[in-house]
Amino acid sequence: MVQRMAVSLRFALLLFAAFVSFQLISASDDATILYESFDESFEGRWIVSQKDEYKGVWKHSKSEGHEDYGLLVGEPAKKYAIVKELDEPLSLKDGTVVLQYEVRLQNGLECGGAYLKYLRPQEAGWVSKEFDNESPYMIMFGPDKCGATNKVHFILKHKNPKSGEYIEHHLKNPPSVPSDKLTHVYTAILKPDNELRILIDGEEKQKANFLAADDFQPPLIPEKTIPDPDDKKPEDWDERAKIPDPDAVKPEDWDEDAPMEIEDEDAVKPEGWLDDDPEEIDDPEATKPEDWDDEEDGEWEAPKIDNPKCEAAPGCGEWKRPMKRNPAYKGKWHAPHIDNPNYKGIWKPQQIPNPNYFELDKPDFEPIAAVGIEIWTMQDGILFDNILISKDEKVAESYRASAWKPKFDVEKEKLKAEEAAAGSDGLAGFQKTVFDLLYKVADIPFLDAYKLKIIDVIEKGEKQPNLTIGILVSVVAVIITVLFKIIFGGKKAKVEPPKETEAAESSSSKQEDSGEKEEETEKEETAAAPARRRRRDN
Repeated sequence: MVQRMAVSLRFALLLFAAFVSFQLISASDDATILYESFDESFEGRWIVSQKDEYKGVWKHSKSEGHEDYGLLVGEPAKKYAIVKELDEPLSLKDGTVVLQYEVRLQNGLECGGAYLKYLRPQEAGWVSKEFDNESPYMIMFGPDKCGATNKVHFILKHKNPKSGEYIEHHLKNPPSVPSDKLTHVYTAILKPDNELRILIDGEEKQKANFLAADDFQPPLIPEKTIPDPDDKKPEDWDERAKIPDPDAVKPEDWDEDAPMEIEDEDAVKPEGWLDDDPEEIDDPEATKPEDWDDEEDGEWEAPKIDNPKCEAAPGCGEWKRPMKRNPAYKGKWHAPHIDNPNYKGIWKPQQIPNPNYFELDKPDFEPIAAVGIEIWTMQDGILFDNILISKDEKVAESYRASAWKPKFDVEKEKLKAEEAAAGSDGLAGFQKTVFDLLYKVADIPFLDAYKLKIIDVIEKGEKQPNLTIGILVSVVAVIITVLFKIIFGGKKAKVEPPKETEAAESSSSKQEDSGEKEEETEKEETAAAPARRRRRDN
């Protein structure tokens, strides 16, 4: 009896689990607008731009170390463009919308983009076969890195209802692009309460409000007033806070012609100075080349070498007193500055009502009708995968868990093994941890003014791992300086990056260029001896 009840209970639980799974799958299907796994070839489903400038060839390729396929950027230094139209346009005004995709920078990313564009309907004036950088997108989202640029873009193109102009609004303080070659998943969640969340690998990196003036540049809602473009500064407007004192007179004893340095009259020639011996002598071991032609090449002169006598003596040649600073030197006289009685301050044009000002409760999102990749990159090996547009955050979360996480874990374990093999003392792993931490530090909002400088230094440190400690000290010094100014400073002064940073950069540059400099030195030395031959050109 008990056994029958247990079997019946298990059967009921199985039925319930199946029912719940069916409901979840149904909900997932209803919430999923687009899911592209690239398990099958993209040909016939995605449209490659036929514009002449987009020469890059897209490939259906496996991710390195996996059986999973993706859309691959196959060649470096090319422009790429490809687009997929949605079955029907998606409104961004109705509830939550989640944009998510994976990208793996298999060869790194020195200069190029790996972002997606979500395009407006084709009534806006574009066609799939001619998809290019001018095609009207609504949202641009994803990594972009080149030179000083290192960010995960989120750009919204929003129409000003007064002017009719579409304006790009960039998310402020966007997160940095992960510096490794692992698969990463990027998620943008647009909420109906105007909230935007940016996730990398499921971890929230940035939260913003579409209507907050501090979150987007320029803000979606423009300023109520603007400087009057027709206002002109009066000719008699004096912006000089200080002026030379017109009553000041140069002192009579002020000698503007006095030199900065004079001979040191107290200096005495060192004993043993060899006045009659030159600093350089002819090389006694040098011989005239057999092929030297006096008529063609001129009189042969032996190359010079340092006089060995001078090495043991204080010096050779004519002795001259050293120079010292002239105590009477004052330089050119300038009148001292005084407060300007006519100072009126820095002139600014008057403010007038902004003719393009409007108020907004919610962004006036236009529908998206296609997703495209339009990039220019110097690196190949960029692999796009698992592109998702959904109305449910849980759907995106489930794809991260099932499609992305297993790959990422395998890649991370492989990376750890490679680092352990490369450095048994664990230094490589320590450096990776340090650089990952420093990239997170660079994303701290109050360091935004120094973000590009910090990232530039970190990237140089990654190329020269022996600089890890110096880089760490430099960034910590910047943070301490900024915090000190915030806590104790009244006025916000400009904080100069610490010298350690410059030293680290200099050290890195010297190490990278050492081979070239040695080669150049050899070339210069090789060229130096023939210079004395004074051979005439034929």
